[in-house]
This record gives sequence, C-alpha cells and structure tokens, in this order.
Amino acid sequence: MFSKFRNATDKARKLAIEHENCLLPFIPCFRNLINMVEQQNSSSKVQASYELCRKTFTPSGAPPSSAIQKLCSLLDTFGPADVGLKEENRDDRGHGMLGLNRLSSVARWAQPMTYVDVYECDSFTMCIFCFPTSSVIPLHDHPSMTVFSKVLYGSLHVKAYDWVEPACYPKSKGPGYPAVRLAKLTVDKTLTAPCETSVLYPKRGGNLHCFTAVTPCAVLDILTPPYREDAGRKCTYYHDYPFSTFSRGNGAEIDDEKIDDLAWLAEIDTPDDLYMRQGAYTGPAVQV
Repeated sequence: MFSKFRNATDKARKLAIEHENCLLPFIPCFRNLINMVEQQNSSSKVQASYELCRKTFTPSGAPPSSAIQKLCSLLDTFGPADVGLKEENRDDRGHGMLGLNRLSSVARWAQPMTYVDVYECDSFTMCIFCFPTSSVIPLHDHPSMTVFSKVLYGSLHVKAYDWVEPACYPKSKGPGYPAVRLAKLTVDKTLTAPCETSVLYPKRGGNLHCFTAVTPCAVLDILTPPYREDAGRKCTYYHDYPFSTFSRGNGAEIDDEKIDDLAWLAEIDTPDDLYMRQGAYTGPAVQV
C-alpha cells in the first residue's frame, strides 16, 4: 500500500517538474504582460487627468468648481509610479528616477532640483518637481492662476500667503527701503505623502507660496492657465518681512489679534541660487 502511495507521489512530483519546465520559457512573457497592465493602469490616470484638463480648462478664466473637485479626486490617487518615479530607487539629489547621473563629488546641499515637463499647452501645464532635502523654491506668485499640487512621495513644507484686500501699504520710510504690500499667512504646514491634493486660487488658498523639502520629495503640479508674460502671468518672487518691520499705513482694517499672521512682501529679482535642471519624463505618455 505504502509503495503504491510512494509511486503515485513520485509520479505527481515528476509531472509537476515537467510542467514547471514547460512554463519556464513563458515566465518572461507573463512578467511583460503584468508590466503592460500596470503601465496601462498608470497611463489611464495620466491620460484621464489630461482629458479632464483639456475639456474644462481654457487659456483664460478660472475652471469650474465641479472640474476642480473631479481633478482633485483623481490626483489624490496618484503615486510616484503613476508618473514614472520608482519609490525604491529615489535618492537625495533631486533626481528621482529621471535618468540623471548621480553627482557624488558634489555636496548634497549643492544639488539642484529637477523640473520635468509632462505636458504643456495654452490652457494648462502638467509638470513634476523633484527636490533633494532642504532645497527651496522661494516665495513666488501665480497671477490669475489656479494650481493643483500633489505630493507624490516624501515631506514638503508649504508656507503661503494671500494679499490683504483692499491693498494695504505701510507708511513710507523714505528712500532705500523696499516697496512692500501687506499679505496674510494662509498655509504653514508640512505635507507628507500620501496626502490630499492642495489647490491655490487667484485670490485665495495661498497664491503666493514657498516650498521647502523636509525630506527628498516630488510634487506633481497642474497650473491653469500656465505662466505667460505677454498675458500678464509672470512669475514674481518676493521676500517676506515681519509685520513689525514697517508701520501700518492706509488700506484694510487690521485685527490686532491676527498680526502674527501678517507680513509685508517685497518684490525681488529671481534669486541667483535658484537652479533647476531639466529632467526627462519617463512616465506614461500623454496621448494627444
């Protein structure tokens, strides 16, 4: 009885080995098929974002609230793999997985951020920023623009202001002092992936913001309409001064209890140390 059972077991084991050997040549094909399916799933997110933007955004004017909600819901599902970034291969040099060589001889603080174009047209821009730790995009504005920001991985500190309305200016301190305007702090927090999509609007939500990388991180941005100087949408950089730096002048009434959230912003030239290298987009292609 036991010999019959042993013979049956040996036959079963031999049959399993034979079937395994027969399947070996097809394993790479199965893997490729799985990769294709994953790529298609990722592509559907990028493509769906493009389609939604294309249908609802225009070269001028604010997008409807319904489109904003739909796009936020879609972007909330994005991870690094959906745009060609691989989590296990991130480094701390602002390169992500964008095909850029590591520069081991240069100190980490000197490493530039990486900017990647995903898609751009007259109505909107889709792009990715990859940050090494402690890198900063200085305080800047988005005139007449709506901007969606989705942190794909890592932690990013956001400090953002909106202008106080009506416009408020300090009493003049004479020549040699910068021209400033009063703004109110609306965002001062760290975003850590996975997290919800942030949205800023032309006059609210922190239209003037500064990004500081707490850890290596990447952000997917969609801007509508995009920057365009001849249409009055020039990117302007600012320096923020504490409220106590200048005496209040004419303009909006100020609640003394909220003075800590106020700052004077002065326009500055583009910082000399702001440098971004161009990266190659390696995610699913947008089908136009």
